[in-house]
Amino acid sequence: MNETLEPGMIVRHPNAPEWGEGQVQSRIGDRITVNFAEAGKQVIDGRRVVLAVVRFDTGV
Repeated sequence: MNETLEPGMIVRHPNAPEWGEGQVQSRIGDRITVNFAEAGKQVIDGRRVVLAVVRFDTGV
């Protein structure tokens, strides 16, 4: 599921709802960098966590 993530997508971490929504910054292999509203920049191991897509932020 994480292989469809692209920069700009808004996601949630299923095991850390307190982090709020986050914007995908990059995805290199299984390493996904996300900037979360309440937790800042986090590097997620996509082999262990499947992020939930909220929406794609077009910036409009």
